[in-house]
Amino acid sequence: MSTVPPPLEFLAQVRCEVGALVNLGAGPYGERRCVPLLGGSVSGPGLNGAILPGGADWQILRADGALDIQAHYIVRTIDGALIEIDSRGLRHGPPAVMQRLARGEAVAPGDYFFRTLMRFQTGHPAWLHLNATMALARGERQAQHVVLDVFRIG
Repeated sequence: MSTVPPPLEFLAQVRCEVGALVNLGAGPYGERRCVPLLGGSVSGPGLNGAILPGGADWQILRADGALDIQAHYIVRTIDGALIEIDSRGLRHGPPAVMQRLARGEAVAPGDYFFRTLMRFQTGHPAWLHLNATMALARGERQAQHVVLDVFRIG
């Protein structure tokens, strides 16, 4: 077994506009929340297109302060293909930093942990290779946007 990590190749940057947080209250696993995904863009050497409105980022704010994230949305590529994206991740950091993020303040991405694992599904012939792709994204939460730098895992 190799101890060398798999290579990462830059795929694209995702920039998604987010709506107001909807808090569903306490649940058995923590505070359940949903953030509507209003649209955005995807641009890079491996994927270019627009995020369609209507996606959502379902979240659980855990008792330890970490945020479990499950975002689900659709990208329409510049050639018209529709690609489903399932992104599951984790965001956490020092309480003071997370409070600043919650208030919509600018926080340097290195001050907190925000990573997601992404899977793709499509039936478009030009993009079938994405069905066998997994990607790792490093995220940044801004006041009205989420920005993800997405890397294909080799």
